[in-house]
Amino acid sequence: MSEFGGMDDLLQDFLTESCELLSDVDNKLVELERRPDDKNMLHDIFRGFHTIKGGAGFLNVIPLVNLCHRTENLFDKLRNSEIQLTSEVMDSIMDATGTVREMFDVLRQGRMPESADPMLLEALDRALNADQPITVINLPPEPSRIPVAVAPAAASSPADGPDWQHLYQAVVVPASASAPKPQAAVPAIPAPKPPAPPPASTARAPSKPNAMAPAPQENTIRIDTQRLDQVLNLSGEIGLTKNRLTTLRTEILQGKQDGNTLRSLDEAVSQLDLLVGDLQNAVMKTRMQPIGRLFQKYPRLARDLARQLGKEVELVIIGEDTELDKTMIEDLNDPLVHLVRNAVDHGVETPEERLAVGKKTQSVIELSAQQVGDHILIEITDDGKGMRAEALRKKAVEKGLIDLETANSLDDKQALQLIFLPGFSTKDQISNVSGRGVGMDVVRTNIQRLNGRIDINSEVGEGTRISISLPLTLAILPVLVVKVCGQPFAVPLAMVREIIPIEESAIQEVSGRPTIVVRDEILPVRSLADLLGWKATQHPHFGVLMQSADKAFILSIDAFVGRDDVVIKPLQNIRPKGVAGATLSGDGSVVLVLDMEDLLAEAAAAQQAALPGQQNHVRLPDLLGN
Repeated sequence: MSEFGGMDDLLQDFLTESCELLSDVDNKLVELERRPDDKNMLHDIFRGFHTIKGGAGFLNVIPLVNLCHRTENLFDKLRNSEIQLTSEVMDSIMDATGTVREMFDVLRQGRMPESADPMLLEALDRALNADQPITVINLPPEPSRIPVAVAPAAASSPADGPDWQHLYQAVVVPASASAPKPQAAVPAIPAPKPPAPPPASTARAPSKPNAMAPAPQENTIRIDTQRLDQVLNLSGEIGLTKNRLTTLRTEILQGKQDGNTLRSLDEAVSQLDLLVGDLQNAVMKTRMQPIGRLFQKYPRLARDLARQLGKEVELVIIGEDTELDKTMIEDLNDPLVHLVRNAVDHGVETPEERLAVGKKTQSVIELSAQQVGDHILIEITDDGKGMRAEALRKKAVEKGLIDLETANSLDDKQALQLIFLPGFSTKDQISNVSGRGVGMDVVRTNIQRLNGRIDINSEVGEGTRISISLPLTLAILPVLVVKVCGQPFAVPLAMVREIIPIEESAIQEVSGRPTIVVRDEILPVRSLADLLGWKATQHPHFGVLMQSADKAFILSIDAFVGRDDVVIKPLQNIRPKGVAGATLSGDGSVVLVLDMEDLLAEAAAAQQAALPGQQNHVRLPDLLGN
């Protein structure tokens, strides 16, 4: 049950605005360490805290008001050159922004956060020289009121942020209300009485979110009004075309089937096809968001980790205006956090190590995004020590992840892919940063779940570049429609490299498995019929050269229909192995969209579990009568 009563909508609006504002403040703080005398930046950070404090005051979130008010006063003195920005002061400010973010997490769950750690508040007061204590007024608790924090009037001017007092009067208080308006404090909002605070002598850490109740994903989106206008205009055009088609249908049913009527019908259908395509693209664009909203979280992450490890790191962001589907942006957060942390922890050297090899003490990590065709390319590049393929092979063998024979068969590029194996780590000791080998395998799994690819290039002594290729949106999936046993199936086009004819004489047995040589590359042949658990009715005529993670193989099929862009519909109340969903073909028949990674994983597991001499197939439920 929320502690904010009927103000939940206002609370969510406040959190949406303030989280973006706090991320911007974090980035400016990282930049401020390089330019501590930048008055404009100091003023921007001051305004950020002031705005957050104003919103928190409107919602009567007293702990957040008190913390922001102290930090706001601190920046007021910094911008007026009354105090100097030392490393100790910056650490206290960084701790304050971290605590504000934790309070946001608690508010997102509809609960009132506890007061900030007294040691943090004391550190902020020391930075202010403690000669002008913060004024905090706690009104007597009443059944319909909660305490309110009041900031000194001299701390800021009305022009520095929204006038929450008048906003409250305009939104909540009826125009006919005759009660006098309070002058010194924001009006109390009816709400349940908050929990009683513990004794003042008890030091408390910032309130942590309940681990059993994770914050829900943001389900709102900001859309440019021009994009909405485009959708409305196209909807109107489609309505007019529909009316034209209705008229033509009536005329044809009445027997009017001359050349002009049929020509008009063809033109109307063509016009409708163009309009529907434009509308589809316009609607997809409403889901697109700049990836900079995700990237803005990482300068602070890189800064804090580098400071913890004793390294000097600058994170450079390029292409933050590149747009990507909102749902994909949310799912990219965890993989990119792992990659940024790995670049700081594993990729770049300490200042002493860099000086010893003739490099600058400060390392540079570049996080970039750009649109390439119908895909988004995200790259994380560092100028660190790079990775030695031989060292990766040795470490994988030591940890028992691969045998020596397999290690010796890997070329250098394949050896780099070993870092994605579960349990792989180059660290000999486990720390609170790394060493458990549970990061990079999660990265690859999450990227593949988004129908993307991840690749690594590294040069010893020069650095490492990790490239991620993603489709623009998950709402529409480019597929290749193939046929096996007379049934059409769709496979993700992102995995397809090319289509080749298969001659029976070209298939050779290697270690008991069918293979085909394609341009001096020996590739295994996987029968789609076998993967589905069906009995092949004929010799396959075509093969689809596919790339799954770091492995290439030939998927043998009976025929292929062609390329298509489909909208995947989930199957209700059932999730067959190897099936991502379904779509409709042009003739109205159902086409299953295959999850190739799932099919291959199931086939590998079945092969390992099968006894010698037995044949074990991954079977697709008999949805299609086969």
